[in-house]
Amino acid sequence: MDLSDALGDSATSGQQVNNLWPAQKGENSDGAVWPGQPNQPLWPGQQPPQPMWPGQQPMQPMWPGQQPSQPAWPAQPNRPTAPGWPGQNPPSAPQQVPSVPLTVPYDLKLPDGVYNKMLITINGEIKPNSKKFAVNLTRGNDIALHFNTRFDDCGKKTIVRNSLVGGKWGKEERELSNFPFVQGKSFEMKILCTDNEFMVAVNKSHLLAFKHRVTELNMITHLGIYDDITLSSVTVETLP
Repeated sequence: MDLSDALGDSATSGQQVNNLWPAQKGENSDGAVWPGQPNQPLWPGQQPPQPMWPGQQPMQPMWPGQQPSQPAWPAQPNRPTAPGWPGQNPPSAPQQVPSVPLTVPYDLKLPDGVYNKMLITINGEIKPNSKKFAVNLTRGNDIALHFNTRFDDCGKKTIVRNSLVGGKWGKEERELSNFPFVQGKSFEMKILCTDNEFMVAVNKSHLLAFKHRVTELNMITHLGIYDDITLSSVTVETLP
């Protein structure tokens, strides 16, 4: 099998022609004389064709967007106009989220909720005199993840993680090995959702994990960002 067979052109590629044209003199299929060659009559009203010569392979499909340079040979299937090779599935499109102005407070609707391998990336800058900022992932009035960065919590810098379900706050999580945010400096924060937890990285370094307390992930449909930061970009994507 050659490449043209794999692309679905086996009906025309490399196939020997066994039928003889009228007035052809007993040539076998290997030495077949084609219409339009010397001493061969044309059918009534037939224009001189441009056939494939014996052994010639048909032209391969063009890449998407490529302009044709010459017409297809007789009996060649029409070249595809849609992207992709024959039988190829179209590439999956990234999740579309509404365009929201990058002002704080910031609210972004997540049409499909959150799910395994969903990645949220937040780029921004901490204000020079920032006291705190927060990132929430919410289900209605419930907060599935409350990520609260405090620059002065009784004289300490800390990040409080919690959830609010049915109007009641759960147990706070405060333990951290480092505090990566700096007043007046830019940052990149990534929140990766898995089946079991939210994983958070800051400036390309893993920071913490927060196990799901709200397990109906598809119902967590809003991202909120609040308080003393400015935003430059917020993106949502699905990892392969």
